[in-house]
Amino acid sequence: MAFRTLTVEEFADMLAAKTPAPGGGAVAAVTAAHAAALGAMVLEFTIGKPKFATSDESNASALQRLTQLRHHALELSDRDAEAYGALNALWKLPKDAPTRLAAWDAAVAASIDAPQAILDTAAEIATTCSALAACTNANLASDLAIAIDLACVAARAAAHNVEVNLPSVTDDGDRNARRAAMTRALAEAAAAGARHA
Repeated sequence: MAFRTLTVEEFADMLAAKTPAPGGGAVAAVTAAHAAALGAMVLEFTIGKPKFATSDESNASALQRLTQLRHHALELSDRDAEAYGALNALWKLPKDAPTRLAAWDAAVAASIDAPQAILDTAAEIATTCSALAACTNANLASDLAIAIDLACVAARAAAHNVEVNLPSVTDDGDRNARRAAMTRALAEAAAAGARHA
């Protein structure tokens, strides 16, 4: 299912339904995409204005990156759902089933990698947007603030899905490394939010 092709109403209806996906991971990814889109809108209303001419080049670069991050976040909504679906299918098997044993570690890794990628993406969106306050149209300050807030929420939401799957990682070193990556990205998003608060 390509969630990015749904209308807002269709996505909300699917989210409310008694189905495994979309769930929190898709919401985190779509929220990150909305944050990037809102930041891009602020830039679109700024680039080309004489008052901000000295920032046109950096703003254009930020706009390009936010556009890339928006598309990536939407792709990750599907990747997260696919990873969760595979792990959910294994949960339904007996713990000693050969199929489950063979696929378990890879499925757990994928179910952490997807929300971690959403978290990393959201953190970069928050950081990118937080750097724009002094070089964008002040009339859109509230939109920029909302973009940063949304990115920070998306980061925290994605972190929940990393956290919930960490106990299923069998290797201690791998689990600790994954927890450290989650913590670093969360700190990056939080710092971006604090800079703009």
